[in-house]
Amino acid sequence: MPKFLAGLSGRLPTLDRAAVLRWLRRRLAAALPPLVMLALLIGLWELLCRGGNAPLPAPSQVIADTWDLISDPFFDNGGTDKGLFWQITASLSRVAEGFLISAVVGISLGVLIGQSSLAFRGLDPIFQVLRTVPPLAWLPLSLAAFQAANPSAIFVIAITSVWPIILNTAVGIRNIPQDYRNVARVLRLSGPEFFFKIMLPASVPFMFTGLRIGIGLSWLAIVAAEMLIGGVGIGFFIWDAWNSSLISEIIVALIAVGIVGYILDRLIGALGNLVAGNVKS
Repeated sequence: MPKFLAGLSGRLPTLDRAAVLRWLRRRLAAALPPLVMLALLIGLWELLCRGGNAPLPAPSQVIADTWDLISDPFFDNGGTDKGLFWQITASLSRVAEGFLISAVVGISLGVLIGQSSLAFRGLDPIFQVLRTVPPLAWLPLSLAAFQAANPSAIFVIAITSVWPIILNTAVGIRNIPQDYRNVARVLRLSGPEFFFKIMLPASVPFMFTGLRIGIGLSWLAIVAAEMLIGGVGIGFFIWDAWNSSLISEIIVALIAVGIVGYILDRLIGALGNLVAGNVKS
């Protein structure tokens, strides 16, 4: 046993000591492989880019170039000259609005086409065509319709992320066992009772699979859209850094984008587990 675990075990209540130590071992075992791989990748990156002729800066150079940006993410000099915290917050606010719209619309339409064969035959081919349109292809149309950058970006987020929510929800509804439906008929469940007692518990895992895919697409779409619409946001920050040849700032922003995307995915996954547990209980 590692020394710090042995020391910790002496201070734990006897009843909980074994459980806590097992939890710590599992966490260490889960964290060690990605940390080792991350260290190897950073070392390889440093080795390949340390020379003066390297097209990209080494990690040590990135930290040196962007230390002020990393150490003070909350600065605000007005306009678009803001720290990473404010850039990411602006992007997240747009994502929250667009994703909320797509979640409500997507789950509603998914339930409709999952429950109605007629609606499925009529709408599914249209959805299959529209979902293949790239996110940025919607931007000119949304700018023409809304005549403003912010609602256009929110529309792009919603239209990009709604399709996996619709399709996964529909799959969950259509996969409800026929025995469940027969029981509902025998018990003469009302529409709301059927939804909350049969339909929702059976389809929640599918819904949240769609929501997890959707939140990732939302984050991807806003970063791309902000490069074109401008203003405060992590996407425009990356584009502005490119125009200023600040490659180190681009790398830091990309790392921040990846971390935020990972956190969003985990949050939706945790929410899905919580909802699924409450629905089953």
